[in-house]
Amino acid sequence: MLTLGVNIDHVATIRQARRTVEPDPIGAAVLAELAGADGITAHLREDRRHIQDRDIKLLRQTVRTHLNLEMAPTEEMINIALDVKPDYVTLVPEKREEVTTEGGIDIVNNLTRFTEVVSKLQDAGIPVSWFIDADEAQIEASAKTKALFIELHTGKYADAENKDIEAQELEALKVGTKQALDLGLRVNAGHGLTYWNVYPVACIEGMEELNIGHSIISRAVLVGLERAVREMKLAMRGEL
Repeated sequence: MLTLGVNIDHVATIRQARRTVEPDPIGAAVLAELAGADGITAHLREDRRHIQDRDIKLLRQTVRTHLNLEMAPTEEMINIALDVKPDYVTLVPEKREEVTTEGGIDIVNNLTRFTEVVSKLQDAGIPVSWFIDADEAQIEASAKTKALFIELHTGKYADAENKDIEAQELEALKVGTKQALDLGLRVNAGHGLTYWNVYPVACIEGMEELNIGHSIISRAVLVGLERAVREMKLAMRGEL
């Protein structure tokens, strides 16, 4: 059954805007789980623009579903993951000047080093997922690293300028999912998914989890987090 991972980064974004103590992303994670979230996702960025080290440590202690730590494949972040022991990590590209993650990570041109990263983490009992575009070469390279998961970047689908492009990008996600499954990878997806565009992605056969943050937190500002999470799960089933 398709599950929902709720990304709580933007709760921390609001907090960091005033560099105060509220709203607390730990409380948001608890409420999200009470509302039916199947997992909690948090991205610890190198510049600490939203989620902080303290948050990750407390999330590890409080999350009762599963904790997905998004991070760049740097030595600093690897050491943090080895210390905190999230339920799995999603390795993402990161540029300090970007507003949000702009695309999938390039495994093809970093295969040797990234294979070592996967080995280091998975040998410590932390499953690894690669955040990648639905590109044949990148999916094949992901399998070569021996990672257990990939997360397909849905940004091109979400940002499509018209229905024809949207259909093309959805087909690419379908093809990429099948290729990954055939290679023995488990498949998640996320980025830019909203209450209005999530259902077609949710219908992709073999998709395991959707990681969604901005749309849920945006709605939560108006209607509350528990309702926003419940409504996203309805949207994933085509019932909203």
